Amino acid sequence: MAQTIRPAGSRSTTGRPATGSLFATDGRPHPVQDVLMLVTGVLGVLAFVTAMFHNLHLISAWAGLVGIVTGLYGQFISKTTWERFGLIMGIGASAVGFYLGMAHGGLFGGVIT
Repeated sequence: MAQTIRPAGSRSTTGRPATGSLFATDGRPHPVQDVLMLVTGVLGVLAFVTAMFHNLHLISAWAGLVGIVTGLYGQFISKTTWERFGLIMGIGASAVGFYLGMAHGGLFGGVIT
């Protein structure tokens, strides 16, 4: 029966030494996934911060919505645990900002009457 957890010094099935870290990468660059993670994080912070102000509900709602969509697509194509972790943090912040922005006036509140 195969071991589920190997010690840090053991070799994996690919021949590379196992790192034993939860956030270990596969050693290859993933520029698209990294950009999506960065964009989702920035939009999540923007949505979260602007959601604290009632008059900025348009920014928080739209930034949150775009952050959720970008983060979900990033999750779909992500390759490593580190990317998934960053994307989940960004999606969470985007969702909080989106929901608070919707509660304060929504995507078109005050613009379309």
